[in-house]
Order: sequence, then C-alpha cells, then structure tokens
Amino acid sequence: MARRGEFDLITTLFAPLARRCPAALGLADDAAVLPPFPEGQATVISADMLVAGVHFLPEDPPDRVAMKALRVNLSDMAAMGATPVGVVLTLALSPAEDDRWLDGFAAGLGADLEAWTIGLLGGDTVSTPGPVTISVTILGSAPPGAPLTRGGARAGDDLWVSGTIGDAALGLKVLTGAVAPADSTHRDALIARYHVPCPRVRLGVGLRGLATAALDVSDGLVGDLGHLCTASGLGARVETGRVPLSPAARACVDADPGLVSAVLGGGDDYELLFAAPPDRADAVQAAARAADVPVACIGRLEPGAEIALIDAQGQPVLLDTPGWRHHW
Repeated sequence: MARRGEFDLITTLFAPLARRCPAALGLADDAAVLPPFPEGQATVISADMLVAGVHFLPEDPPDRVAMKALRVNLSDMAAMGATPVGVVLTLALSPAEDDRWLDGFAAGLGADLEAWTIGLLGGDTVSTPGPVTISVTILGSAPPGAPLTRGGARAGDDLWVSGTIGDAALGLKVLTGAVAPADSTHRDALIARYHVPCPRVRLGVGLRGLATAALDVSDGLVGDLGHLCTASGLGARVETGRVPLSPAARACVDADPGLVSAVLGGGDDYELLFAAPPDRADAVQAAARAADVPVACIGRLEPGAEIALIDAQGQPVLLDTPGWRHHW
C-alpha cells in the first residue's frame, strides 16, 4: 500500500503535533532540548510498547490505537504520582499501514496530546515486515520523595482501587466473539474501555503523601496486586464483592458467573491500585472527589505472602486467569 516517506511523515503528520512543545525544536533536529525542571523536581521516565495482535487487534481503528499507546504511558505517570511533561514516539510500520492509517493515527495522537496538555518531543519511524509496533517513552516530574512506588505498603493498610475493574478484558472478549452482551449499550461501553483507557493522572498526583504504595492495573487486578505485595513483602485479603464493576460488567457476570475470572484476572484496565493506612480513608476519598474519580476499598494488606480472594460468604474464590503474563 502507498505510504509517505519518512521525512514526509515527520513534516506533514508529526511536526504539527510538536508545535505546542518548544523543546521539540520543530522535530527538525536530532534531539529535543528540555529546559531544566522547576527547582527541586525529580524526573520520572517510563516506556511502553504496543504490538499488533498482542496489545491491540490489527483491525482496531488507528486513532484509538494511538490514544491507547499514549494513555498506557500516562497511566504509568499516574501510578507514580507524577505530572506528565512530554513523550517520544517510535513507530515500526509494516506494509499494512498506509497513509489513511497514518492519518487516523496522527489525528488520534494529536487530539490526546491536546487533551492531556503534553508535547511530542520527537521519535523515530522504521519499517518492519510486521506486525506494526508502537513504542512511547514518557517524561514526567514530581517533587523528590513524592513519587509513589510499589514497595512502601505496610501490614494493615487498606487496599483501594479506582474506577471499575474488568471492562477492558470483557471488551476484548466482545471483540473476539467470546462474549455477546444482550444490551448494545453495554457492548459499546466494554469495547470503548478496551480501546481507550482513562489514565488517572489527577488522582495519582492527589495521592502523594496519602498512599504508601501504588501501581496501575495493566496485567489484571490480581496479577498486579501480586506485584505490589511482592515489592512490599506482604500478603493481602481481598473481598471480591467490594471490587467495583460497571453496569456492563455486572450484567455480563450475572449472565455468566464464570466471567468473574476474566474480570479479576484480565488486563488493560489502567485503573490505580493503591494502599493507604486506615486513618487516611477520609483523605483518600477527598482526593478522589477532587480528581472526579470514584474509588473503592476492596481489602487490606497482611503479614505473610498469601493473597486471599474471599467472596461475600467468606469462601475462597479461585481464578482461571490470575493475571496477564508475557510469554517469551
């Protein structure tokens, strides 16, 4: 399929996205030149890569692919309590990505950069036999000592989660035909959550000084809880009935209780999972209201290494899918 050359791509599609970011130098040089961060601010850096057929479906709309690529990185900033500053984009394009695909990708990326008031600092484009691969590196800032980590939780801390859990995993099942909600609005809502996550940046910043540990839910609630527990050297007890579900996810689970495994173990939610002492519960709720993000306390951290999932009757919940794992 026809496609612009590399320099045409830069000039026509990506340089316009960098105009609001003087540090990018119009994408006309070999590197961006960032001014010093405000006195006392630490630099926070993260990177995520998306591969067609692994992290998104090849037929997914390109504008939504771009938004997802950006937002999973914004979610890393949220998990650290950092303020995003700018991103670097690298595209490995296969013959399948023609100019129409690239126009859609750039439109989605540009809209999201504007919405999140961050700049495109630069990047690279290369060719590949396939599949298309997208890598975003994000830079953020936070006061020294303020960034949240996974390893600071203490026994007795409450476990909290933002938003709702399981929508993205169910959305993927809808797209692949494994789940067919009777309500079309539920179907559309689940697909939208899979395509376009909502990073909780404002909440992450608001949790500075309140949360003792945090991470974003990318590999599934239970899998990422395991990461937090391992880093903090603790176990956990989660009451599954307190895990917040959207109306669409609730309807799916009510119709097929076996889907609870996908809800609790599936990935791509990009909500925040965090720990905080019980005496900070009111402050956590206030931070959530200020960020306009609902939060729910779903359990607590305990001494030891066991992660126990308990239903409303106090019985253990066993999952078929404990969390996403990359297979090498």
